[in-house]
Amino acid sequence: MKSKLIKVHPEDNVAVALVDLYAGDTVDFEGKSIAILTDSKAKHKIALTDFKVNDPIYMYGVLVGKALSAINFGGLLTTENVKHEANSVSQKTETTSWTAPDISKWKDRTFMGYHREDGQVGTQNIWLFFPLVFCENRNIELLKDVFEKELSFHKASKQRQLLRNLISGAPEDTAVAEIEEEQAIFDNIQVKFITHQGGCGGIRQDSVSLSKLLAGYVNNPNVAGATVLSLGCQNLQIDIFKQALAEKSAAIKKPVLIYEQQQEGTVDEMLSKIIKDSFEGIKKANQIQRKPASISKLKMGLECGGSDGFSGISANPALGYASDILAAVGGSPILSEFPELCGVEQELVNRCVSDEDAERFMHLMKAYEKSAVDAGSGFDMNPSPGNIKDGLITDAMKSAGAAKKGGTSPIQAILDYGEYVTKPGLNLLCTPGNDVESTTAMVGSGAIVVVFTTGLGTPTGNPIAPVLKVASNSTLARRMPDIIDIDSGGVIRGEKTIEEMGEEILEHVIQVASGEIQSKADALGQDDFIPWKRGVSL
Repeated sequence: MKSKLIKVHPEDNVAVALVDLYAGDTVDFEGKSIAILTDSKAKHKIALTDFKVNDPIYMYGVLVGKALSAINFGGLLTTENVKHEANSVSQKTETTSWTAPDISKWKDRTFMGYHREDGQVGTQNIWLFFPLVFCENRNIELLKDVFEKELSFHKASKQRQLLRNLISGAPEDTAVAEIEEEQAIFDNIQVKFITHQGGCGGIRQDSVSLSKLLAGYVNNPNVAGATVLSLGCQNLQIDIFKQALAEKSAAIKKPVLIYEQQQEGTVDEMLSKIIKDSFEGIKKANQIQRKPASISKLKMGLECGGSDGFSGISANPALGYASDILAAVGGSPILSEFPELCGVEQELVNRCVSDEDAERFMHLMKAYEKSAVDAGSGFDMNPSPGNIKDGLITDAMKSAGAAKKGGTSPIQAILDYGEYVTKPGLNLLCTPGNDVESTTAMVGSGAIVVVFTTGLGTPTGNPIAPVLKVASNSTLARRMPDIIDIDSGGVIRGEKTIEEMGEEILEHVIQVASGEIQSKADALGQDDFIPWKRGVSL
């Protein structure tokens, strides 16, 4: 490591500590000798000038806060001396020019995917079970128990072995006598299950929103077919779901089996019918084989969670470079988490290829923020305790780093929650900043793989799309190797460039998309699904 500090943008008046610093240390930086005034953990911010009360604080070249009290040169920025502040945006001021990365080594690249009749290509081949309303969750769980036990046999987990030993009184490290061999009945299809708490009891708009999300999952090319359970009397009627599905694809060709309990008789009768019908569909779907497809068919979700003070200078910009390559070859990266775009709206507005999209982005951002304020909160409340502890002390600071995941390419489309990606190039999708809600939404909008950057570590996965974790620092990668797929800590140490790391991420994505390697989240069976409930319960 060549330096103990880094300034992200030439116009910044703060620097990021790359290592722990201590009061009394002297750091030579940009031709100046900086006397460190306070013990400062790595990832936190050091003042590069004397700040007076209300002086603006810049990082990533944008306003990220204001001084609440005087901060001396070499002082540590904290939540006690800095408050959130971000530039406002009212209109598009220019159209940002873009120099695309060199794609000569990428333009002819392919991955091995599952081709669907509508032209989409998936990275997985999944038969999906889900309910239209929470009343059917128990039946979904019953079906899950049946299909998982009969279609595949798994070795007893370490946790089950531990509990068996505790029950029997055997030493904790005693091997279990009977270990079931892992053997799948079908070798080319997975069966996955979704449950949720929606579909009734809230405002009707929430049911419509949920119908669009679920229809997006069925339309996602990672899904070969679906079994859908309805009670019958709920807000999210079968007709609403079918209409949402028709809006996604006018003539969907994949099998979608729908059952309404109030019309089927007893639970036993209904489940028996479902099992017979679904098994036939699963057998046929198992015949679908992987074939080569251009990487332009990739729709890649860009996510971050459990972020730290290194996320915005290693993992996020590296993912942004991978996003730029994908956009340049005709693929579709998807940037979401609108509360974490606060403060960089002007840059994003100017990157919109059309004035209509620029206006729509501003409208969605303002409407979202107003709803947060009306609820007694605001975007400034977005940073979590973990974010703050590891150096992200304002939402604008967190957002400026989070937005780096979207690279620098032109924004081709602005989508509201539940809308499906149809245009190549970077798409912006309105979602919460909540990790699982956002990941859930991007997959419902067509993402067939998600790349998730993290500085603190999070196990988030998805039922139908692989989720790859990129650690912002090597300490995390070493501490949680079972959830981290890629370590971008070499960027922090100066061993790799952002571009090199971005290419490494894209190579890993192609391998996972081709089924050559499994994401850590899939290996752990991490299937998270949380729809965004915008309204109140009635």
